[in-house]
Amino acid sequence: MTRDIIDINDFTILVETAFSKEVMKDSCKFDEPVIAIAFYGSGNVDLEMSYPNGKREFNYTKGLALSFFADEHVDCIHTVSQDNPLECIVIATATRNLQNLPNQEGEIFSELLDKLVNPKDHYVEGPSFYMTPEMHQIVDSLFNIEYEGKTKMMFFRSQITALLSHFFGQLALNHTQGFKSVDKKRLEMAKEILSNNLDNPPSLTELSKELGLNTTKLKKEFKEVFGLPVFKYLQNERLKTAHGLISKKQATVQEAAWHVGYDSLSSFSNAFAKKFGYRPSQIK
Repeated sequence: MTRDIIDINDFTILVETAFSKEVMKDSCKFDEPVIAIAFYGSGNVDLEMSYPNGKREFNYTKGLALSFFADEHVDCIHTVSQDNPLECIVIATATRNLQNLPNQEGEIFSELLDKLVNPKDHYVEGPSFYMTPEMHQIVDSLFNIEYEGKTKMMFFRSQITALLSHFFGQLALNHTQGFKSVDKKRLEMAKEILSNNLDNPPSLTELSKELGLNTTKLKKEFKEVFGLPVFKYLQNERLKTAHGLISKKQATVQEAAWHVGYDSLSSFSNAFAKKFGYRPSQIK
């Protein structure tokens, strides 16, 4: 398990990763009251926010952007396992620093995260949503930085700024349009079913039947919540999984293609190149 803490202006960035063959719980606390936004990468850990007056549980965190207020009495507990590794980036600022944030960021927090700026408990949950494809790409890039030294820090700073901008931009858009009433639990299940069956996914009709949603509703609300059509999401998950297997030398290009459900190596290579800008054989 690794936990890196990086200070950028008045923000503290916490980058957490954990991989375990056994089920394990990882707990952390903040030293003082903070307003924070957590971005969850390709892992899919369970999260529990435990505080004196209760607890809040999240059973599907993959791709989640979660804003919250937490003081020093709150335990943030992740359950990590071999199938559910932890990839989490937390951008936090102490409440005492809100007025000092540059570029009117303090005003943005006050306007869009009012409940967190004026908390009424040890833990207060703010808006949360599943990240857009652009946000996913930034989070993935932060867990796979190839640069070193000052160049690495320059890249990291720029991506954190971009990630915050996307978060507040999406939040402002949601405020303008109003939050739609969707069955997020069943949509989360749809993502889980697809992610667990990359090599042999159900058809849209089979998936709809398993979830108890009609096909039209599933297609419409999946795209609204996750920013991608159902099978575009599936393709992205296939290619990201294959990329990880090849880059970590856990599979050859052919084996990775088979693992994520591609029968044709040329089709796999073409889709891979379209997404990443280079062919799987060029991964170093």
